[in-house]
Amino acid sequence: MFSVDKMHFEISERKMILRLFDVLFVLSALFITSKVFDFDYFVISSTNYYWTIVLAIYINAFGTIFEMYNLQVASNQFQVLKSTLITVSTTVLVYLLTPFFSPQLPSSRLQILLFFIVMFLALVIWRMLYVNFLASTRFFQKAILICDQDQVQELILGLENIDPHYKIIGFVNTDAFESEIRDYHYVQNIKTEDLFTFVKENSVSEIVIASQKTEGITPELYQHLLHLLESGSIIREYTQVYESKTQRIPVQYMSRDFYRFFPFSRSNQNKLYLLIARAFEIVISFSGLLIGLFLLPLIVFGNAIGNRGRLFYTQERVGKDGVIFEILKFRTMVKNAETNGAVFTSSNDTRITVFGKFLRKTRIDEFPQFVNILKGEMGVIGPRPERPFFVKEIAEIMPFYETRHIIKPGLTGWAQVNYSYGETIDDSLIKLQYDLYYIKHRSIYLDMNIAFKTITTVLFYRGQ
Repeated sequence: MFSVDKMHFEISERKMILRLFDVLFVLSALFITSKVFDFDYFVISSTNYYWTIVLAIYINAFGTIFEMYNLQVASNQFQVLKSTLITVSTTVLVYLLTPFFSPQLPSSRLQILLFFIVMFLALVIWRMLYVNFLASTRFFQKAILICDQDQVQELILGLENIDPHYKIIGFVNTDAFESEIRDYHYVQNIKTEDLFTFVKENSVSEIVIASQKTEGITPELYQHLLHLLESGSIIREYTQVYESKTQRIPVQYMSRDFYRFFPFSRSNQNKLYLLIARAFEIVISFSGLLIGLFLLPLIVFGNAIGNRGRLFYTQERVGKDGVIFEILKFRTMVKNAETNGAVFTSSNDTRITVFGKFLRKTRIDEFPQFVNILKGEMGVIGPRPERPFFVKEIAEIMPFYETRHIIKPGLTGWAQVNYSYGETIDDSLIKLQYDLYYIKHRSIYLDMNIAFKTITTVLFYRGQ
């Protein structure tokens, strides 16, 4: 018999539900309003169906930009209200200002106000239902880890911090040399002989194998896992779960034979994709340079007051196939910032000037890189180019690091929109995981996702 306790949604399913019901609730509310009240601005009929399509696109597009489909945001009531207000305000404004794709502006301002209120209330009601019902514990995805005891905390934090609806409720210890087995305050240790019963009684969704020691999977444990598999339980390897949840490659759990673990995206060699990407880069670069020229007087004035030095600076970076090129940027640091040698830039770096912080936060400092993109040294989207000194230093520690150079570096990238500025070697490892995920899954869809997230980064002033 069907049980709610056994029901759960994957990340992609939750995002699809949010997108679909955002549109359904808004359109249904507008339809009901047009029937009950004297509201004729937005009337749904077979002759103007394109109005609804445009509105649906706007809701999804601006919802993406303002993080309506970020699961952490969607599960928090305060953040939901904030994102909904900004999304509805922007959607209504743009919809009203594009009469070619939407109804003509109404003669009464009350119609516009009613349009806004109905959309806002429809989305708020639906999102509150989601927070209190679909995002509740009854729909959590429960999992069990098969791993060494000293891995438990690291593995759990690595998954649950990304997906708020993924709950690891127990682990089976595979360390044959561990004499003292203990429970952690957030998970229970499960004995091998109790595994099958525990899975069935607790409606566990999947068993995750994270042990890197083959001797840890004893014949007894293997038989229990086989029994669970035959009874319909899902058993997955940790690196697969980690990649699907975090959207980055877990290089710390892989050997040097990386090509055995993740085939790179065919888009990296697809000539049509590369041609479209290059045309996109050229259009974006010319547009960016025009905007930069428009902002140049303000930048020159700010630089003269806040930086008091050269406007531009160049620096060596490593590009595609390891080729060194000169990157062009607006200067954001004080003179002679590296008199003591090259160091990572930190979030509160004292070398960055006040005006430089503004340029970095708004990403305006990177506008000159459109020149690098036109020259073909960079792309709009890709791993951020690093300095040769740091590449050599990091590559000695991380054997996967130079894999980033199989594609052109980018102005923005999957690591930049998902993680803060890299200040340490550990930060570089996390950003590498995102970069390799992009290289593996590179596609037009992922590029569009990065573009939307980049807009979010700029609008919320999150640049580094």
